[in-house]
Amino acid sequence: MTSTTERSLVLIKPDAVRRGLLGDILSRFERKGLIIEALELRTMDASLADAHYAEHVDKAFYPPLKDFMTSGPLAAVVLSGDSVIEVVRAMIGATDGRKAAAGTIRGDLALSNRENLVHASDSPDSAERELALWFPKI
Repeated sequence: MTSTTERSLVLIKPDAVRRGLLGDILSRFERKGLIIEALELRTMDASLADAHYAEHVDKAFYPPLKDFMTSGPLAAVVLSGDSVIEVVRAMIGATDGRKAAAGTIRGDLALSNRENLVHASDSPDSAERELALWFPKI
């Protein structure tokens, strides 16, 4: 990696995997020029959900979010590239897929706020924390 290259964790959520959108979403990142450094299909367990969403565990919206995120397989992805965190956040669009701009992953494909297809690290600090949880050997 060069000094301007950074990494981000992207989770392609269970709704996207169930709907057969994994290839479409990954190809958008690849067409943008981002590098897939690691990719693993797995099911998030309850303890990983609690660690990943630690800042939300006590919030009212967390139990249904945890149920959703642990409901089936997801793809955990390490993406890298120049300003990858900012680039990926722009590509995925607003959290609420019903309000996300056309051309973004959520704007084109998401059906709701909670089931919004993709999670992406929102800062270098969160990327470092999340990558350590999901890919501790990288």
